[in-house]
Amino acid sequence: NNLSQSIEKFPKTKRYGLGQKLDQIALELIELIVRASYFNKEQKLPVLEKSVISCDLLKILLRLAKDNKALDNKNYLQLENNLQEIGRMIGGWKRSIAKYN
Repeated sequence: NNLSQSIEKFPKTKRYGLGQKLDQIALELIELIVRASYFNKEQKLPVLEKSVISCDLLKILLRLAKDNKALDNKNYLQLENNLQEIGRMIGGWKRSIAKYN
């Protein structure tokens, strides 16, 4: 199950506020990661730092969606695990670049 499918199941009252924000930040995170892959080492670090912030913000908003009953526990745990893994990957990438600067 992915985030977009989960957002489609949000109650209408949450879908257009919280759901759109989650979708927007997830797309921003993808964009940042793709951009970072094309930049040189000096340019990558600030973009990866923004990626970490976007990932953390997604985690907070997902928790908010779960607490507001817009997202069930099973989907929340699945999405949270995916975000944890993405966060670890971005963090490792960031550390490997920072080590050479």
